[in-house]
Amino acid sequence: MNHPSYPLILHHGAVTGVTGSCHELQIDQANSVLIDCGLFQGLEASPGGANYNRLAIDFPIASVRALLITHCHADHVGRIPYLMAAGFQGPIYCSELTVELLPLVMRDAVEVGLALDKELARQFLDVLKSQIVAVPYGRWQTVPLAGDGSARLRVRFKPAGHILGSAYIECDVETPSARQRVVFSGDLGGPYTPLLAAPKSPYQADVLVLESTYGDRKHVNRRRRKVLLKQHIKRCMKNSGVILIPSFSIERTQELLYEFEDIIHHSRSEPVAKGLTWGEIEIIVDSPLANKFTQAYRKLKAFWDAEARARVNAGRHPLSFEQLTTINSHQDHLDALSYLKRTANPCIVLAASGMSSGGRMLNYLKALIEDPRTDILLAGFQAEGTPGRTIQQNGPVHGQVELDSQIYTINAGVYTLDGYSAHADQDSLVRFVTRMRKKPQEIRLVHGEPEAKQTLQRLLQQKVPDCRVIIP
Repeated sequence: MNHPSYPLILHHGAVTGVTGSCHELQIDQANSVLIDCGLFQGLEASPGGANYNRLAIDFPIASVRALLITHCHADHVGRIPYLMAAGFQGPIYCSELTVELLPLVMRDAVEVGLALDKELARQFLDVLKSQIVAVPYGRWQTVPLAGDGSARLRVRFKPAGHILGSAYIECDVETPSARQRVVFSGDLGGPYTPLLAAPKSPYQADVLVLESTYGDRKHVNRRRRKVLLKQHIKRCMKNSGVILIPSFSIERTQELLYEFEDIIHHSRSEPVAKGLTWGEIEIIVDSPLANKFTQAYRKLKAFWDAEARARVNAGRHPLSFEQLTTINSHQDHLDALSYLKRTANPCIVLAASGMSSGGRMLNYLKALIEDPRTDILLAGFQAEGTPGRTIQQNGPVHGQVELDSQIYTINAGVYTLDGYSAHADQDSLVRFVTRMRKKPQEIRLVHGEPEAKQTLQRLLQQKVPDCRVIIP
């Protein structure tokens, strides 16, 4: 019988698309760690058969000694309650900032997604917090393993520039027969993401597990995308209706608020539509989770990049400004929805989810997508099988989309905001590899759709010819 050669990597998610990130680093037969444990969206499924509607853990966890978290987006952490339900009791390692933000995501997941009552949710969160271990950026952390001590694992978190607290993870594995450094990229940010510094490549890797969301695309630069955002808003405001921006609660909402504050700051008295200036436009964030995260981002402004801190020092409030209205309660949400459906009062609404697959944005779409005065701005990746992808494809020809089992005609204008992604583009992904002093011998491309992975595979094979680039 052939025995596997350790260390070994198994992929339990983000194999065929961009959600459900979950990877297992097997140290030896008795020890492994998980890197992320996220929710699926759209059509994606795990190799074991889990999907959007079947979230129970579908792989053995007896050898799993710890969970390592790259960041707290739901597609990387949303299955943690199911992992704990399957019996996982080990430590959960993550960056210090992720420790601050993760309970917000988990509370939302168990109170809304799992429909637990508040007391059960509190008990779950207490158990979760007891398992979390904060690891400062750049510090090696030893992960306890079972056995005679012949196998060892150290891990180190480095800033990934994707969202606040995000990290790529370096894993130093030692066994009697091998010593390897395995790097898991998590989700990488681009070089000009607002509020965050760009990630720096690791010094070395033997094996790199690399995301590939935009492996076949390049983003427009920061200045250009802000110009495009301003142009889109001005064009849409001519319809005298509501502008809907489906937006992820974590990072995308804060990034857009940061950009809107800057546009308003420099164009306050400039007309955005007939009888309306930029200084008068109302921006509504209708998402309790996004509002909690925005508050957390403001509290953690010491960790913002130099540009954002300079704005604060100049007396500006990048994430809290006069034109901003936040909606939290369900009744206020229903009242706002009814008012906007009745009046189509010109304003901008940001709400989750970013792929229009749930959350309060779904209610806005159902109420307003058939109104030709409405415009929809898609400001992020829309995964295959999600309503967001259907709207993106069918909207320009006024096709149809299914929302909550009902068919709607897309009379609203639909536009895609290029460059608004917290993910690195093709150039940044390639630079992450080529700027390593000691290049990997193997790169495994995950978290991307097939065309993106194949395009990036070909490009990396040219740039690093001595490396084996594989698509699991």
